[in-house]
Amino acid sequence: MRVIDVVAGLVFRDGRLLITQRRAGSHLAGLWEFPGGKLDPGEDWIPALHRELREELAIAVEVGPLVEELTHAYPEKTVRLRFYRCDWKEGEPQALDCAALAWVGPDEFGRYEFPAADGRLLERLRADAELWSGG
Repeated sequence: MRVIDVVAGLVFRDGRLLITQRRAGSHLAGLWEFPGGKLDPGEDWIPALHRELREELAIAVEVGPLVEELTHAYPEKTVRLRFYRCDWKEGEPQALDCAALAWVGPDEFGRYEFPAADGRLLERLRADAELWSGG
């Protein structure tokens, strides 16, 4: 099974983290996730993240350190995910290529259903205050 490379941003603004909801008809439709998407052939991770955030939400960010990298096998495909900490810089987020968006705090993740692949990262985000402060 081919591995699909996917990059996502942990976009922070004013102590809140941006999450997006997957569109109806998409893989894992209706679940919430961290914004980003698939790399184009030959594309590097960071440029792909900038492109995806512009296309999906019309925002610009400053990309910081890699927070998590994991590979997750779904029945129909395998994805390799990289999550980078980002600071929002400009553009008010718009749900251009997602069903909805929300800014959340570390105690609010339980209100949203995420893909299984995000479980370990969600636990880190709940437990590690330094991720929220940029540390």
